[in-house]
Parts: sequence; C-alpha cells; structure tokens
Amino acid sequence: MDTFLLGAQFMGYLTAALFFARFHARTREGLFAYLALAFGIMGANQIPLAALGEDVEYRSGLYVVRLAAFLTSLVGVLVKNRE
Repeated sequence: MDTFLLGAQFMGYLTAALFFARFHARTREGLFAYLALAFGIMGANQIPLAALGEDVEYRSGLYVVRLAAFLTSLVGVLVKNRE
C-alpha cells in the first residue's frame, strides 16, 4: 500500500483515539478508554506497515496486533454491557 495512504490511516486512527480519550476524560466512562486504546493500537500498527514495505502485511504478527485492537474494543463493549 502507498506510504501516503498508510500515513493518512495512521492520522485517522490517532484522531479517533484522541477523540475517545477526550470523552473519557470528560465523562470517566470506561468504554471510551477501551476504544481510545483500541484505536491507538490500530494507529501503532500502521508504523511497521509503512516502514517495512508492502509484503510485511501478509505476516501473521501484524494480524495479532489487529486482533488485540479488536479484542480490546470488544472487551470494552462487554464490560459496558455488564454494568
């Protein structure tokens, strides 16, 4: 993928992370903290994609990072629904 597009995705993920972090600071709602962390992980996942090149996306290590981000958001929703 083009490095420019990876940078745009990185910016979008970090913007969403800061958005949810601001809401967490304002409301002290735990779901927003989980979502901010998940989007931060997804943003951090874009760095090795841009640095290592195109063929690195097919390696399983980066899928584990994405899985961790999705599981973080899922845990946040489950914790919120248990309340």
